[in-house]
Amino acid sequence: MSMENNPVWSRRGFLGMGVGVLGAAGLAACGGNSESPTRVQAEVPQELVDAAAAMKGSAMGMLSQKLYSTAANEALDSSIKKFADTTGTKIENSLVQADAGDVVAKIDAEVKGGVARDLAFMTDSRFVAQFQALGDLEDVTDVVTALTARYGEPCAEAKNFCVFDGRWFAIPYHFIGIGSFLRKDWMQDKGISPKDIYSWEELRDLCLEISDPTKRRFGWGMTVNRSGDGNGMIEALINAYGGSIAANDGRKVTFDSPETVQAVTFLGDIYTNPKYKPMLPPGIASWTDTSNNENWLAGILGYTRNQFSVYADSRTKKNPVHANTHVFSDCIGPATDNPLLLGQSQGFVVFKGAKNPALAKLLAQYLVSAPALLGVAKEAPGLVMPAWEKVWDADPFFTSGDPAFPMLRKITELKLPLNTKNGLAFPQKASAGQQAVGSAYVLTDMMQQVVQGTAPAQAVTAAHAKMVQIFNQQGLRQ
Repeated sequence: MSMENNPVWSRRGFLGMGVGVLGAAGLAACGGNSESPTRVQAEVPQELVDAAAAMKGSAMGMLSQKLYSTAANEALDSSIKKFADTTGTKIENSLVQADAGDVVAKIDAEVKGGVARDLAFMTDSRFVAQFQALGDLEDVTDVVTALTARYGEPCAEAKNFCVFDGRWFAIPYHFIGIGSFLRKDWMQDKGISPKDIYSWEELRDLCLEISDPTKRRFGWGMTVNRSGDGNGMIEALINAYGGSIAANDGRKVTFDSPETVQAVTFLGDIYTNPKYKPMLPPGIASWTDTSNNENWLAGILGYTRNQFSVYADSRTKKNPVHANTHVFSDCIGPATDNPLLLGQSQGFVVFKGAKNPALAKLLAQYLVSAPALLGVAKEAPGLVMPAWEKVWDADPFFTSGDPAFPMLRKITELKLPLNTKNGLAFPQKASAGQQAVGSAYVLTDMMQQVVQGTAPAQAVTAAHAKMVQIFNQQGLRQ
């Protein structure tokens, strides 16, 4: 991207507060450095350095959601260090495991105790509404307004999960690719051509067909044990059948419905019907969050549904699985003609009581940009993608670095909401109740009951009651 067609903002440009937003200097700097992202970091643009001048010598703390790729975590550290060294500040970055289950309660306690980090990034559709409902977040509309002027629109789903009463409480950081993955070589062996869209029933049958336990080929690579992936798959399947945790306004629990029972019956059958036993890998009942990643990379799974971490890892480590991966977006069910896949993004949040909010906001502006993002993206291709329209076009890696990237970009620019035939609209309004239901693993626990012999209708009714309790605790009276 040339300097000429991308004039640097005036240094006073950020709402007259003298806080520069990342401009052309940053975009132009990514050209020569893209090959060794972790070693050579692009320069921090002068306007950000100027804006941080008053903060020289100050310190801040940051909390980063742990990425599956160690190299990506290191690339992010390297960007943060570059920013700290250039601005003469001290930034401590700590990793947090988002799937620990109690992450919201822990951070809330830190905020209320006045010891929280200044800045963190969290998956918008899983956490932001919970923190916002607890009163833990600063309004960051000023930063989003400035970034929009510089980088165009942020990804579509972020406008739903980061905005409350018209104000932004999280700054879109990077889009997280989510996808479904099939082994196209196993399909080829059976004379099956890959498609872009499958119904859940077609996928189940295909997984059985490509399975062969004698060759350590197990078609179905998804668990219903407690895990973020298990949660995501169960909810996606229920939505495709026309069921949902809550109404479109995010306030009322609507889980117990014939559609939900139909979906849960279908899914439960996969894990209990002897017919499907050959497609289930050993130990699947006790898998945790990284198990499907590990088994996919070990080459024994025919299908899994995951963030793009598995795809990224197979590519960066030159695993032969990568060349044999057919990527498609998601499955459809009786209530849908198109997949309801929105993707999600990481959003930067500034915690209430932050000691150094101004520096935190400047760091966030550096990290969303192409030069800072590129190093992380190259170590986690498809998992870490731009959240902003013009950042996509700032480096050829984002637009054409991998055959899967154009599909991911399409998801970031979807016209939302996506509707089901029975009136559900996704994304539904961001809801602390719904996110807390996810954190409490109500869906995976319900499926565990079904696997152990509870009738689906009964398990759904019990899960509904638990959800009502959780919504009430979140202040959403049922």
